[in-house]
Amino acid sequence: MNKLILVFFVLISGCTSTTLKTDSDVTRKQLVILPEFMALSMANQGYQEAKQKAQENDELNKDTYMLNEIRKISYRLIDEVRYFRDDATSWNWEINLQTSDQINAYCMPGGKIMVYTGLLDKAAKTNDEIAAVIGHEIAHALREHGRERMSTALIQQVGILGFAIFISDSSQNRQLKNLAVQGVALGTTLFFALPNSREQEREADKIGLELAARAGYNPLAAVSLWRKMDELKEVEPPEILSTHPSNENRIEDIQKHSEKIMHLYEENKIRFN
Repeated sequence: MNKLILVFFVLISGCTSTTLKTDSDVTRKQLVILPEFMALSMANQGYQEAKQKAQENDELNKDTYMLNEIRKISYRLIDEVRYFRDDATSWNWEINLQTSDQINAYCMPGGKIMVYTGLLDKAAKTNDEIAAVIGHEIAHALREHGRERMSTALIQQVGILGFAIFISDSSQNRQLKNLAVQGVALGTTLFFALPNSREQEREADKIGLELAARAGYNPLAAVSLWRKMDELKEVEPPEILSTHPSNENRIEDIQKHSEKIMHLYEENKIRFN
């Protein structure tokens, strides 16, 4: 009976919406049973390893002008995260630029951002387009989509009862704990290797567009950006499309939502002129 109560507690405590309701109306309940400190720890470790590898290959922050530009854009977006979750304002945000032909960018849990020069050279040519990409990636972090995928992987690995026992810190279940650790490792792999769900992508599109609009960037730039991504995939598939599906329906949805929140852009752009 105690185990059943524990399972019920884990399920109830793990189902929540990680962000506040805003103009984008993203309120889906999420299963995020992996403790936040674990997700943040793994994300930070992965980010530091990526930075170290880039540094060793002489690829980290080589273009100081573009580094400063993406940091300016990123911090304007970060200034608006308070509308979605208060605690994100105190995250240890970090923005870096990696020299690479890959058309890619990401934001890990806790606000660790990496932008690849290939994205800037081949797709995101304007500040509005750069803001569209970075805003989308920040939205994934705000919604804790990485933690959500890790939680799902962990449950698939050990089952909900196994996870409940794992977090109960029972010394009699060392084998289950080992399995749970393996599940977390799988979750980390999923964060990097597998795509977000379509629902997660829709949420990141909506929140990312609103974030850009609140920061004074034209959200309609996302339409031109993803059209260029679609054109590029015919000759040079952008790495970002392996985790960010692009199609005509999605572009239409982006355009509709951009028009819906255009008033936020009109209200805020004067602050930066």
